[in-house]
Amino acid sequence: MRADLDLSADVSAFFASLVGEAAEERRVEATGATRAYVSGLLADYAKPGALTRDALERPVTLLLAEALESVGRERFERLRALGDGTLYVCGFFAEHLETRGVALRYVESVGAQAYDGAAHMLRQAGLTSSEASSAPDVFGELAAHFDSFVRLIESIADRLVAQSGGGTPSNTVRLYERWLRTGSDEIAAVLGSRGLVPQRGGGGVH
Repeated sequence: MRADLDLSADVSAFFASLVGEAAEERRVEATGATRAYVSGLLADYAKPGALTRDALERPVTLLLAEALESVGRERFERLRALGDGTLYVCGFFAEHLETRGVALRYVESVGAQAYDGAAHMLRQAGLTSSEASSAPDVFGELAAHFDSFVRLIESIADRLVAQSGGGTPSNTVRLYERWLRTGSDEIAAVLGSRGLVPQRGGGGVH
């Protein structure tokens, strides 16, 4: 399947397909509700709003502290947004964190803590509607397996990066740099189609 993003198509369905394929390839066990949530998260980030930009622009420790100092619905929304933001950033922009000297594992732990806090709030509230009753399981699942979902989104990012940007020299360099970090089969295949065979262990490309 080509991962070309047709803006006239259903963006949610597009990402749902990618999430399903990535979950199978990475052998990530996830409930249907959690797959749907992650698909919706990726669709939302195609048109990010103010809260979703926070995870890219502000320290996650400050965002977590602000969330924990809030109360009621605002606290829940801040925790959920922080979990969403860190999951997205770790999957798509890990290299951005690394260049800033931020430990990826630490950011992942903050994201997991944020999701766990959101799940705890919903459990404590004792909500009974069918929509609300599924939410604690989703957030709890994301909290418990946060690193697995980061790898899942990273796989999707690799696929999208591999199929975008054309064959310019600068794009090829970016692909190679990402391959060095992720070891993506999708990116290796694109580099191979351009006559480059990436090798680890100081072998460079041939």
